[in-house]
Order: sequence, then structure tokens, then C-alpha cells
Amino acid sequence: MSYKIIGDSCLDLTADLKKDPHFQIIPLTLQVGNTHVIDDETFDQKSFLELVKSSSECPKTACPSPELYKEAFECDVDQIFVITLSEHLSGSYNSAVLGKRLYEEEHGNDGKKIAVLGSDSASSGQLNIALYIQSLCQASLPFEEIEEKAKTFIKNMKTYFVLESLDTLRKNGRLTGLQAFFATALNIKPVMGATSGVIIKLDQARGINKALTRMVEIALKDGGDTRDKVLAIAHCNNPERAEFVKQEMLKHAVFKDVIIVGTAGVATVYANDGGIILTL
Repeated sequence: MSYKIIGDSCLDLTADLKKDPHFQIIPLTLQVGNTHVIDDETFDQKSFLELVKSSSECPKTACPSPELYKEAFECDVDQIFVITLSEHLSGSYNSAVLGKRLYEEEHGNDGKKIAVLGSDSASSGQLNIALYIQSLCQASLPFEEIEEKAKTFIKNMKTYFVLESLDTLRKNGRLTGLQAFFATALNIKPVMGATSGVIIKLDQARGINKALTRMVEIALKDGGDTRDKVLAIAHCNNPERAEFVKQEMLKHAVFKDVIIVGTAGVATVYANDGGIILTL
């Protein structure tokens, strides 16, 4: 059976996966002041970060329209798996669900099967889910079994992140019940995680390196047996920091694979310059 894995543009793919015809990205739109940027293959991270730094307004994102998803579903494959940002971070999941409904209303029962999966995560978390689904598709499992296994994988997957600043998340209302309070005072850096897609604070440390080390400690403690897990690390404009996290993780655990990927537009908006996202 032929398949396609579709993600919104917070699914940060590796360079090789971007060339793989089994993958397709549906772009969100980024806004800084009066400037709108489409988060597609033309996204220039360096220019965007400079734009954000020069603007007094907080960057925002707008999810893809249902029609964009519907158009993506009009392809010559039998099975489609959609992986979106957490519903608590974006309306992308709801747009994909509506896009599926529009497709089915127009095309009826044409035999194509579509699963829309909210990641309860972002960036490297979506990548981890995509890689898992790809492995199941390559093993020729039935569509329904892949969908159920993917839901279980999402439920069990852990997401952690350390950012230089929580201001963008706070100003865009993504820190429900939390405050960005003292994140900059005394150089305190919170160690963050997610529960069912909702951002939570796990700990804090003084200085970015200590916060990253604490994140690693928490991830290793929560990770259990990691030998069959993929460690996915996303970084915003700081590959050295991602490599540091990788090496710290590898000092204490063995993984099926380790992947480092740079953030595209959406994750760049929320992670800010230097942010690190870890999933396993």
C-alpha cells in the first residue's frame, strides 16, 4: 500500500527526509509586525531572527487553512497520516480534521484512508512520530494498526525543552497557568516539558548549560529503557548546544538512533534563538 506522511511546518525534517516523496509539509504563516512569512522551503532563519530582534512586536503564527490540507489529500496514495502541532499550541490539528471532512464530502468513499494525529508536542516530537509511522508503513502493517500504534507512541513520548526566553510563548498565550516570571532574573533558565500537549515547568537552573544538563537528567530518569527509542533533538540556530545535549545523553544511555535537526519557522518563533527541544 502506498502512503504519505503530512506534517504542518512545525514538523522539522532532516535534509534527507525533505527529499523523500513520502513526506509533505503544509506551511503555517509567520507574522512579525506587518511582515508575513510563509514557513516553507524559502524560510530564511537568519533573516527571520534579525527581523524578530528588530521588531517591538511579538512574532505570531497562523495555522494552515483546511483547504490546504484538503489539497494535500488529493494525491495518488492509499494511506495518509497527518501529524500536527499540539492542539494547545496551534489550530493546525482542527484545520487538518476539517480538511479531511472537506475531502471526504467531495470525494466520498474513494478508498483512501486518512488519519489526523495531534502530536501533543512540536518540532523534534513531530519528527519522532513521523519516523515511527514511516517504520510501520515500511513494515506493511494495516492502516488501522498503524494509527493505533501511533496514538500509543504519542501518549508515551516525552518532550523537554530549554529556551533562552519564554516571552514568545507567554505573550502568545501558550503558557496557561505559568508565568515567564524570573526566567531572565539572575540568569535563571526553566526546564520545561509537556503533559498531554500542555506545557509544564519541570525545574530550573542558573545558566543555560546547567539547565540543559538538568534537562538531560530528567529525560534520562523518565526515559526508561532507551535502546529501542530514537533520541530527536531540535535546535534553533545553535548546533553546538544540540551536540552538547546529545553527548550528555549518550554518556548514560544507548539509543536506537540519534537525530539532530534545525528548526524551521514555527519552532524558531517559539524556541527563539538558541532554544533546544528534546524528545524520546
